[in-house]
Amino acid sequence: QVQLVESGGGLVQPGGSLRLSCAASGSIFTINAMGWSRQGPGKQRELVATITSGGSTNYDDSVKGRFTISRDNAKNMVYLQMDGLKPEDTAVYYCYADVQRRFYTTTIRSWGQGTQVTVSS
Repeated sequence: QVQLVESGGGLVQPGGSLRLSCAASGSIFTINAMGWSRQGPGKQRELVATITSGGSTNYDDSVKGRFTISRDNAKNMVYLQMDGLKPEDTAVYYCYADVQRRFYTTTIRSWGQGTQVTVSS
């Protein structure tokens, strides 16, 4: 069993910053890509940022230049530094990890439960 737990969400004013963290635990052999998605009210879920095990990153155009994804492979953690937040960034943010589990040959995408980010004055 693999579990991901997000933390760091909250209420912030426009222009402010938040740092989200996500810890993966459980029956993990190795983790390939990790990333973050979000779903705002009345919106489709969208992929925000991804990072490979080697550190290559990709960002959605809506957050590029404002958000930074990083990871700590030794700790099985992924982070999302969010700067210059806008009201349209308000959403539940979910982390994922592409996990190869111990004693299994396949890789699965595991998701966290989400953390709420609200950008409002």
